[in-house]
Amino acid sequence: MIVFLRHLLGWVVSACRSREDLVLENLALRQQLLARHEKRPRRRLTVLHKLFWVALRTIWSGWTKPLLWVTPRTVVNWHRAGFRLYWTWVSRARPIGGRKRVSKEVRTLIFRMVAENPTWGAPCIHGELLKLGFDLSERSVSRWVRRPPRNPDPAKRWLTFLRNHREAIAAMDFFTVPTLTFGVLYCFFVIGHDRRKILHFNVTRNPDALWVAQQLREAWAYKQPHRFLLFDRDSKFGADVVSAVTYIGSQPTRTAFRSPWQNGIAERWVGSCRRDLLDHVITLNERHLKRLMSEYVRYYHEDRTHLGLAKDSPAGRPTAIRPGAQSKIQSLPRLGGLHHRYAARA
Repeated sequence: MIVFLRHLLGWVVSACRSREDLVLENLALRQQLLARHEKRPRRRLTVLHKLFWVALRTIWSGWTKPLLWVTPRTVVNWHRAGFRLYWTWVSRARPIGGRKRVSKEVRTLIFRMVAENPTWGAPCIHGELLKLGFDLSERSVSRWVRRPPRNPDPAKRWLTFLRNHREAIAAMDFFTVPTLTFGVLYCFFVIGHDRRKILHFNVTRNPDALWVAQQLREAWAYKQPHRFLLFDRDSKFGADVVSAVTYIGSQPTRTAFRSPWQNGIAERWVGSCRRDLLDHVITLNERHLKRLMSEYVRYYHEDRTHLGLAKDSPAGRPTAIRPGAQSKIQSLPRLGGLHHRYAARA
């Protein structure tokens, strides 16, 4: 009885509809039936099926009624995706006329010039490009100068500052050394940036600000101090140390928090000292460490070649002239035989 009433109700509704609606509804149901019987590993609607529903949505207001497989929201998303694809395809066509496009090569060169010359503006960069044979206007250059990619490496700017002022820069720092009795000794040093010379060093068990201030006075007792003194934010370098640095005539310059690379000269010297000496000995006491460090500083200044000094030593090591092909090479031990210096013997 219920089935009969449902068929009767469907017949009455169909009789009241227009013929166009019936044709479109049958077409929609047939399309879904074909998609259902599609022989594929998975039943998925093809591009033609999606285009059919997008077109049906455009020409028929009752397109949502016969939907069984997809929701109206899905059909709307298909239409929006087609809209984006259409305008992407249309935008591929090169417009006729207008301003000449700046090639990727020129843009890369502009960004490079901006990164390497922070003080240059569009006129300077435009002049360089004209001398290189590139044909573009200064207005186009100014448009690209304003949006160069950010430099991800701030170390380059800091390195440029250090290179331009290395004759006027000194740095100071501490490093720790364990002893035989499980104590800790603090080694303080001041190093110049120009020739990597150790200007002063000392060893203590209890470093404080007053002790550091005294070491600074001894480092430049009768000499003209460097203009800048670079140091980190160690608590031992407090207000008294800053006042002492200013008093001797230098400008205190602190590195940023947790940025040891900004004091790279001092940090590399600590690494060299450990690799060359401290990793091979057991320190007995403060007096023992002072003697070892004195010998190492002498070896470091006079014998050890440095990569940053074009393979020269900080004190300047002359190149030996061999008297003949049969001359012998003499080995001179340093630091108790840990290292050697070689010289030609007549």
